[in-house]
Amino acid sequence: MAELTVDRAVAEPRHNLITLTHVMYGLHAFSAVMGVLGSAWIVTSFLTGWPSIIAVIINYVKRSEVRGTYLESHFSWQLRTFWYAFLWLVIAGLLAITVVGLVIAFPLVIGVGIWVLYRIGRGWLALAERKAMPLTR
Repeated sequence: MAELTVDRAVAEPRHNLITLTHVMYGLHAFSAVMGVLGSAWIVTSFLTGWPSIIAVIINYVKRSEVRGTYLESHFSWQLRTFWYAFLWLVIAGLLAITVVGLVIAFPLVIGVGIWVLYRIGRGWLALAERKAMPLTR
C-alpha cells in the first residue's frame, strides 16, 4: 500500500485543537497504562476504559474541524489504533473459545497491547513535533 502524508502547509490548526489532540492521546495512554498497572490487559483496558471511549467520541465529534490539517492524520491514527485493537481482541476472543486457540490468543492479546502502547507513543511524539502521521489507504 502506498503511504500518504498530510502536508503541514495545507492549513495550520487552531491551538485549542492541538491541545485537544494532546488530551486525547493522554486519555488513551491513561487507559492503556491502567492495563499495565492493574489486573486488566493493556488492550482490554485501552478498549473498555472510559478515558479511551471518551477520546474516541471526541475524535468523531471534532474530526471535521481538523480536516485539511496535520491533525487529521492524528485523528485517523487514533481511530485506527482503537478499531484495529478492537478487531484483534475479537479475534483473540474467538480463538480463546477453543483450547488450541487459547495458545494463540494469549500471545496475540499481549502483542496487541504492546502495539497499542507503541501507537500511542509514536503518535504523541509526532504530535509534539507537529508532524503528520503516515496514512495508508
